[in-house]
Amino acid sequence: MNATRRHWFRFAGLGALAPMALWRSQATAQSTSAGPTAVPSAPAGNRPYTPVRTLNGWTLPHRMVNGVKEFHLVAEEIEHEFAPGCRAKCWGYNGTTPGPTIEAVEGDRIRIFVTNCLPEHTSVHWHGLLLPSGMDGVGGLSQPHIQPGETYVYEFTLRQHGTHMYHPHADEMVQMAVGMMGMFIIHPKSAEAHPVDRDYALLLHNWALHPGTYRPDPSVMVDFDLWTMNSKVFPAIEPLVARSGERVRVRIGNLSMWNHPIHMHGVQYQVTGSDGGRWPQRLWRPETTEIVGVGQARDIEFIAVPGDWAFHCHMSHHTMNAMGHEVPNTLGVDQSGVEAEIRRLLPGYMAMGEGGMAEHQEHTDSGHMRGPPNTLPMMMGKGPFGNLEMGGMFTVVKTRDDQAPGDYSDSGWFANPPGTVAHRVSSDPNFGSPTRRGPPAGPPAELEAKPADHAGMKHG
Repeated sequence: MNATRRHWFRFAGLGALAPMALWRSQATAQSTSAGPTAVPSAPAGNRPYTPVRTLNGWTLPHRMVNGVKEFHLVAEEIEHEFAPGCRAKCWGYNGTTPGPTIEAVEGDRIRIFVTNCLPEHTSVHWHGLLLPSGMDGVGGLSQPHIQPGETYVYEFTLRQHGTHMYHPHADEMVQMAVGMMGMFIIHPKSAEAHPVDRDYALLLHNWALHPGTYRPDPSVMVDFDLWTMNSKVFPAIEPLVARSGERVRVRIGNLSMWNHPIHMHGVQYQVTGSDGGRWPQRLWRPETTEIVGVGQARDIEFIAVPGDWAFHCHMSHHTMNAMGHEVPNTLGVDQSGVEAEIRRLLPGYMAMGEGGMAEHQEHTDSGHMRGPPNTLPMMMGKGPFGNLEMGGMFTVVKTRDDQAPGDYSDSGWFANPPGTVAHRVSSDPNFGSPTRRGPPAGPPAELEAKPADHAGMKHG
């Protein structure tokens, strides 16, 4: 095989198709690295709603001042951990990305102080809220920019309920790309006809954290390598837990630069609301996958059934981490002999991909495929039956008969009743007599890539 040094290194990208750093052996599907999420506190004044639980996050405290709920946000640079072994300098609010969830009730008068500790000006837009034009938070249009060191105040009465978000409307591409966003949940002032037992909040985002770097790249439009729920990748994302028979709502906001078909296993959920609030029941619709578009919010509700159920974006590359882009396709390629030649240039290189990429996690878990610092393997996480081979926007809904109401602790892996787990019946590839169709009619194609002859091509 003749190749230039440059081509060798390009081909070598496959062997590292995101070894992209070794996942720490102590990390499991239970680990969150930031500690457990605080249990939602009971609403003040016996208000009729179930407080929201923001996975891996928290709710911003408030104080009452002459009948007004006061909150205080601080825009600042932070150190954030996407999962053990991968940290970055990001921007966020009050020490985290996403920022703390703001939670209030329809009809509340609220006052939000915003202090800017960033190196440039900012503003805060209250995404989807109905409010006076001057409180809308678009720098230069509805207000002056908040300069570094300044504190501005926003004050308005909440005229709606629903799942909302907040984010800057100043240098938006940069500030959102490096983590400035949060959820804003407004509960209805009257009790809901179908109250929920557990109310979860998830904010979807994407990041370009190049191998070996420590700051997200805001100039990347498509080739993101970290896809997150509440700025965490699986398996650092907490599970959604519930008791069998409980009504669970999951509020999903999307401030990434891509649309996400959110799929849940095990149930047929109802899409019940958005940033327009909880819809009339006649508009609810059953789904198992719902696209949450850029800038949209969607609420899904379901009755929890026992088991461990996958909950994830259904774009396959959104459930992986640190994927390599623009690398050769070695699927079905005989790499015997090539590996040894590449090792002369890249010691420790391992050829991969001929029979698929399932071997990737085994190599990274065993420590063979160390990549650049501060990156994560493409596939991670372990379940009760082996490697889960996931990352990114993936977590698990864990429902148990004996999960106490209000208990959000991780219940471990599901104990499947006897006879309810798929199992091996044969190791013979010729087992049984399955019905199969033959190849297309005609002589077989020459399925072998050949170099293109550019000499005879006309260009221009």
